[in-house]
Order: sequence, then C-alpha cells, then structure tokens
Amino acid sequence: MKGQLPLILVFSTLLSISCTSQQKTEINKNISTSNVQTLKIEKIELKEQTRGTRRFVTFTPNSKIVSLNGEVTTFPLSSNEWKKITEQINQIELSKISALQSPTAARFSDGALSATVLITVDGQTYISSSFDSGTPPKELEKLYMVITK
Repeated sequence: MKGQLPLILVFSTLLSISCTSQQKTEINKNISTSNVQTLKIEKIELKEQTRGTRRFVTFTPNSKIVSLNGEVTTFPLSSNEWKKITEQINQIELSKISALQSPTAARFSDGALSATVLITVDGQTYISSSFDSGTPPKELEKLYMVITK
C-alpha cells in the first residue's frame, strides 16, 4: 500500500490539472464568443453628385432604392446580396471612415462625381470622406465594388 500511495497522489494531481485546464479553456471560449459583437446594419447609402448629376443609392435588408436626379426607383434586394454587403462592412473600421484619404482628386474640377458612403449601424450613421466616384479609398474598395455592381 505504501508504494501505491505516491502513485495515487500523482494520478489524482494529473487528473485535477487536466480538469482545471479544460474548464479554463471552456471559460475562454465563452468569453471569446461573447466579445464578438454582431452589428445591426440598418442601411448603406452611396451618394454621388456633381453640378449636373445627383445619384443616390440606398440599400436596406430588403430593397435597393435608386434616385437619379430626383427620379426614384425601388428594386428588391435578395438576402444573399445583403449578406455580401454586410460582410464587407464588417471588414471596415467604421469609426475611421471619415478620415480615409481619397487616392484621386478629379471631383474638385468636375472630372468625376463626388462620392460619399454613409453606413447606419445601431442608429448611428458613419459618413466617409468624399472621394472620386469609381476610385474609393483602399479601405472602402471592396464594399464599393459590391454596392456598385
């Protein structure tokens, strides 16, 4: 029995360490999952304009509304299209879009429409800096390609 006592102590210690480690892993998994925020994206707007043209496109979970010089047309938006848009928005740091630099400046001399992206999430609207239509800042490029497709 004397020889078995140290063996039992070693075995029970290992079992205890293993269980504690597994419990910590479970706790860390729960903490990680609860930290992931799901943004409630309400709408996305693309405003493009110059002296003679005003084009506004608004995306909601169910529709795409296009206004060209005041003439409004509404189209249905599939859940798959909305999913593609929201996936791109989730890749953007929304609080910084107002400071993004435009790679070109043709809009200042009517060489391009001046474009702005507005993203409304959880009741708050994030507005990008202006950029030349067709040439968004690098950080907005993928979203811009999806919404102008």
